[in-house]
Amino acid sequence: MALTIDLWKKPKNVTIIEGFPGFGLVGPITTEFLIEHMKTEQVGQFLYDDLPATVVIHQGKVVNPMAIHYSKKFNVLIFHTILNVKGFEWQIADALVKVSEELKAKEIVSIEGVNVVEKNATIVFGYGEPKFLALGAKEMKESIIMGVSAALLLRAKNTKCLFAQASSNLPDSKAAAEIIRFLDKYLGLGVDPAPLLKQAAEFEQKLKSIYQQAQQAGEEVEKKNLSYLG
Repeated sequence: MALTIDLWKKPKNVTIIEGFPGFGLVGPITTEFLIEHMKTEQVGQFLYDDLPATVVIHQGKVVNPMAIHYSKKFNVLIFHTILNVKGFEWQIADALVKVSEELKAKEIVSIEGVNVVEKNATIVFGYGEPKFLALGAKEMKESIIMGVSAALLLRAKNTKCLFAQASSNLPDSKAAAEIIRFLDKYLGLGVDPAPLLKQAAEFEQKLKSIYQQAQQAGEEVEKKNLSYLG
């Protein structure tokens, strides 16, 4: 079965925000924060056979690791995952574009981290939306983009990108916090800046823990497979 999206609610003229795992895990940290801050509801999920069977238990509840959330107040649809989707970028982009067309989405805002351009600074770069520059983002003029964001830029004309300079490939909550601050200005989300860094850091630690457990589980499976062969 090809990777598809199952939506239970279909709001129109939405803004779509996607933040799939990439450099500094800026996308997942940002979307995780937005899901909680905007008091969203889950309105859909990804259906797939080829990605690892993984589930997260958080606060005693099963959390879908690849789900779609909706904020009625802001008319924003958030695509969030913690899974490693390498090799499935085109399928994800095609499924997302199909949803965008069906819902007549105003825009797809793709969130990514980028490697350090200027030392000792956290910078937000924008691409595809003049308003980003008017709000203070620097124009992304030279870069190599990979992953789901790259596939979307080639597949969907309404894709716009926000990039945060991250210090390393490790989870970077400070970079995510800068993206959140910028989205607050762009969409008027009413984010309280005081606890923002603390909350983003908490999401960073949560994701670190999840990824470490997933890696350990993968290593255990590999050991079992090798023991069967031996």
